[in-house]
Amino acid sequence: MTTASPLMTTYPPAQVTFVRGAGTDLWDDTDKRYLDFLGGLAVVSLGHAHPVVADALCEQARTLLHVSNLFATVPGRQVAAALDRLLGGGGKVFFANSGAEANEAAIKLARKWGGHGRYGVVSAYGSFHGRTLATLHATGQPEKHETFQPLPEGFRHVAWGDLEDLERAIDPTVAAVLLEPVQGEGGVNVAEAEYFRAVRALCDERGLLLMVDEVQTGLGRTGRWFGHQHFDVVPDVVTMAKALGNGVPIGACWARAEVADVFEPGDHATTYGGQPLATAAARAVLAVMEAEDVPARATEAGATLTAGLERLPAVAEVRGLGLLVAAELVPGIDARLVAADALDKGLVVNAVTPSALRLAPSLLVTDEEIDRALWVLAAALDAVVETTPGLEGPR
Repeated sequence: MTTASPLMTTYPPAQVTFVRGAGTDLWDDTDKRYLDFLGGLAVVSLGHAHPVVADALCEQARTLLHVSNLFATVPGRQVAAALDRLLGGGGKVFFANSGAEANEAAIKLARKWGGHGRYGVVSAYGSFHGRTLATLHATGQPEKHETFQPLPEGFRHVAWGDLEDLERAIDPTVAAVLLEPVQGEGGVNVAEAEYFRAVRALCDERGLLLMVDEVQTGLGRTGRWFGHQHFDVVPDVVTMAKALGNGVPIGACWARAEVADVFEPGDHATTYGGQPLATAAARAVLAVMEAEDVPARATEAGATLTAGLERLPAVAEVRGLGLLVAAELVPGIDARLVAADALDKGLVVNAVTPSALRLAPSLLVTDEEIDRALWVLAAALDAVVETTPGLEGPR
């Protein structure tokens, strides 16, 4: 007899129950081993149960678990300083517990900076910025909005990569533009450098904030510390989360000091944001990332993974940056069926769209693990092609 789940049905029924992990490997409750090439949706940046992060968590838990944000802590200040350095300096950090919370902080900051009557945020169709009410409306996927209307006012969307559409959307009520360097949930759509530079120039011309959502792309994932650095653009606000904690919930909103300083005590807060356990984990993560030079590793491993995917006959196109990659499948192949078959064969990926698979493994992934993943994926593609009417197989 199957026991009903005590969890709300906000996610599809789980096909597997994972109980432990190490590096790029996972094991389920039957002790079956899997190769994780999704990384908890680009979260487990250093692999599962990284010993340096685990030791830091244990030590911090024995030392100081939590104090109010009315007081300072050592790991919090150290992580904020490290993030500011990686972003070029001259900024300040607000800690949150997730990417959505980091984006909420950015939206509130933009409204306070803009002043009364200047509160609008323009983002792109296909974007994803969170599922709180404000970040849901910032998300450029109208089909996700309808159930939760009325949503907070002040958000509008423009075509991805279309500067003229953006120019038309800007009026005196707009305070900021919010973009991702790569639209992760939108299908791993990489921005053009020229577009990002033109948006920066437009924001300067119109007196707007350029806010960059680096929740999925930040901290080495794309081959630079932050995705926007590929475009030689300096934002006013940057949000991040996922990779920062290697699985420990933490997010951050960085802003140039002159922008950050519009916040005053009481304007924004969170009980757990920046608490010692989370920031101790982040401190350890950043130390390992810098020691391992993860941007360089993501560039090299991403090139190896991309080349391997391009050799698969059932893959029509590969797009992405570094180790955030999508494999667009040839017409007629359902990526959801491929992901399910791959899982059954011991490989974790996901269908980011009905026709594309997303891969975002640990930034420390090895060539041998990439080879294994490609072998399993090829077998899964063959299996789906063979059972799909109208497709020739195997591929």
